[in-house]
Amino acid sequence: MALELVETKFFLPQARAGLIERTRLDLVLGGRRSRLTLLSAPAGFGKTTLLAHWLTKQAERSDLRVAWVSLDENDRVAQTFWVYVLTALERAAPGSASSGLQLLAAGQPVEAVLAAVLNELSVFPGDVVLVLDDYHLAECAQTQPGMAFLLERLPPQVRLVIITRADPALPVARLRVRGELTEVRAADLRFTDAEAARFLTEATGRDLPAADLSALGARTEGWIASLQLAALSLRDRTDTSGFIAGFTGTDRFVVDYLVEEVLDREPPEVRHFLLDTSILDRLCGSLCDAVTATDGGQLILASLERRNLFIMPLDNQRHWYRYHHLFADVLRASLLQERPEAVQGLHQRASRWYAEDGQLKEAVRHALAGDNPDSAAELIELALPELRRDRRENLLQRWATELPPEVVARRPVLAVGLVGGLMASNDFGGVAQRLREVEAMLTRPPSEWVIADIDELPRLPAAMETFWAGLALVEGDLAGTVAHARKAQSLAVEGDNLMHASAAGLVGLATWAGGDIVAAHHAYRAAADGLTKAGHIADVLGCSLTLADMELALGRLGEAERTLDHALTLAQQPSAERPSVMRGTADMLVGLSRSAWHRNELEAAADYLRRADELGEPAGLPQHPYRWRVALARLRVTAGDFVAALGLLDEAERVYVSDFSPPVHPIHATRARVLAASGDLRGAAAWVRGHDVRVDDDLAYLHEYEHLTLCRIMLAENTSRSVRDASALLDRLLAAALDGGRMGTVIEVEVMRAMAAHAVGDDHGALSALDSAVDLAEPDGWVRVFVDANTTIAPVMQTLSKRRPRSAFIHELLATNAPALAPPGSETPATPTLLDPLSDRELDVLRLLASDLDGPAIARELVVSLNTVKTHTQHIYTKLDVNNRRSAVTRGHQMGLTR
Repeated sequence: MALELVETKFFLPQARAGLIERTRLDLVLGGRRSRLTLLSAPAGFGKTTLLAHWLTKQAERSDLRVAWVSLDENDRVAQTFWVYVLTALERAAPGSASSGLQLLAAGQPVEAVLAAVLNELSVFPGDVVLVLDDYHLAECAQTQPGMAFLLERLPPQVRLVIITRADPALPVARLRVRGELTEVRAADLRFTDAEAARFLTEATGRDLPAADLSALGARTEGWIASLQLAALSLRDRTDTSGFIAGFTGTDRFVVDYLVEEVLDREPPEVRHFLLDTSILDRLCGSLCDAVTATDGGQLILASLERRNLFIMPLDNQRHWYRYHHLFADVLRASLLQERPEAVQGLHQRASRWYAEDGQLKEAVRHALAGDNPDSAAELIELALPELRRDRRENLLQRWATELPPEVVARRPVLAVGLVGGLMASNDFGGVAQRLREVEAMLTRPPSEWVIADIDELPRLPAAMETFWAGLALVEGDLAGTVAHARKAQSLAVEGDNLMHASAAGLVGLATWAGGDIVAAHHAYRAAADGLTKAGHIADVLGCSLTLADMELALGRLGEAERTLDHALTLAQQPSAERPSVMRGTADMLVGLSRSAWHRNELEAAADYLRRADELGEPAGLPQHPYRWRVALARLRVTAGDFVAALGLLDEAERVYVSDFSPPVHPIHATRARVLAASGDLRGAAAWVRGHDVRVDDDLAYLHEYEHLTLCRIMLAENTSRSVRDASALLDRLLAAALDGGRMGTVIEVEVMRAMAAHAVGDDHGALSALDSAVDLAEPDGWVRVFVDANTTIAPVMQTLSKRRPRSAFIHELLATNAPALAPPGSETPATPTLLDPLSDRELDVLRLLASDLDGPAIARELVVSLNTVKTHTQHIYTKLDVNNRRSAVTRGHQMGLTR
């Protein structure tokens, strides 16, 4: 689920007219290239204005990329904080954080996410400045470790700037000692006498005597907020010297002065407007009208901006604004002092406006701030169906802790909805207790319940059983999972397709983990059908991937293709409510690539992967990055490029994301197969020892792929003992697969049994096993499994062709001589079909981009400067038509350039 972003938080604040140039501070900011630039000072010192103005000038003179984030208290959650930071980086430096955002959404550790982003940034051909404004509002224990990791590993062309009222909990002292810190503090930000004089002259439009200017500069001590207050007051005063003589610039004075000299001098309607709207973090005309219950809000905002009255525009259209933080603090304090009884009503009006505008998060926040948790609860409850469909579980998880327990305790529909949000967020602590409390609530008279969405009430019994089933699955209680899910199905109201689908999916997961794929497939098919009827098409795509996996295990290659084709068609149907490319579309293409690979249709398999890659990360489910790499690794093996295949599998392990599906094809076992196929039997044997895979293990479906891998390795070793042990294990695996109806496994086992029998001279046994495999494989066209064993079983296949001279399938297998076919355009990896081929040095850089080395390390490896690496990287991106490191590496793999 994508976080709903507030776009105005990414806007670089615009400079106001009459801004004083501060050359001395420009020189500090533009001096040595520090890892961290820290602007730390209390409110009112012009930190944001100074930096925004300097960055604007720098961007006009160079290709500097600025990633700006204005933080607030809502960002004191690691997930939210990093989504904003990475989104800002991606927008400033396209391609730098796209994979990181997907890893973050998939629940990967922050350090792994940042490592991927830093690797991209290390070779980005340009300078990037990441600005975190109002950092003190978002800093917390959740964000500090990631920030320390980021700061310690920033590449040279990336600069971090933190604007804050308090020093961050980062290794500032260590950076200072290393000379990697640029500091701008309150003492630096204070106006000099000359700067103060220029400011006051321009702000007041009057030529003040030098003595008065000097006196005022001294009294304010260069504090910009205090000087601005003085300038506002001086505009209409005649006794300038007398006013200045009584003016002081202390914090307390400024607060008092804002009230007495700014608020009290405004017309009553404007003063009322300022106090009423102080409860808002952002302001626009219609919102202000709703909160103040008056008209003309947009005109007042524009007037405040023209008069420089502590208001800042948040976008280029002057639609959204915010008050200066110091001014906002004073306004809120004045409101609480003068009209505390009005605060609740103001928040309620803001909540209603946000609710009508479809901004649920802000609507709930203002309802809670207005001490109206019942209103917040009602808003959430009425939005539950939409929140479920849009996968907004992060909001439900948050509200589960913010809503008072006594409010939730009266609302069974809301309570169950919050449980769903917690479970979807993998937050299982306390869920069982919440479910028991709802069960107890439902035993009380309905007159004690509070129901906002009466249509949701009949769904509760089935929903609760579904959640109990989910808890059982998490705890490994497969029988309990099935029992609760079956009960949920019996309790589901007629026409509740989503509930039937959810319960069926849980039955499918439990029976799949237990090895009963036939029953699991039946349940999952019912889940996919129910989700389709419910209109949850994105979830249908996820179900279709699982169905295709099951169908391949059952030997139904054609059915797997039809399942994926149907899902792809659903994803591509136009709809005003769906994005142009539905998430999961890329996964369908990867699944079809796998089916084409099984048929040995390698060009088609490569084309599917290329199309999936071109759709980009947003078109993939969380598991897409690792599935795509595994699929491409298979194709690289067919080209004999084992080094590239192993590299892709290493990448796949780094980006691996699990789900509720059992891990029946672990990447480490696939890697062992590649090692054995490449002739690295020592490496393959190390895998056997490291994962303790044994010939005499008890067989279980969850480990079937590993045992099949062990058989491949033993047959590759080709000793009398290893072949004997492989034969014995294959016989046991055959019996288990036949018993479970896993005919896809049976085909693979029978081919290996033919290899084992042929290795010991048992031609009759080899012929019998191969004949059985052909019978099973021919209807759907399973070719690849025979091609991979071609050199070993070719004589047996020749004999079989004489027995079955009319079998077109056998003749096709004989005609297939394991061609080393790479993806289209890369049949000869050394000479890729590029209009402008990569130079030898660019090929060197591309190969190192596929490693874990960052930009400086690549430069050291090649004994060149970092600028040279960045130049080569830019040329590579241009020639390969990509915009980031990951895409360059994968395109290089596709074209055979990184062998």
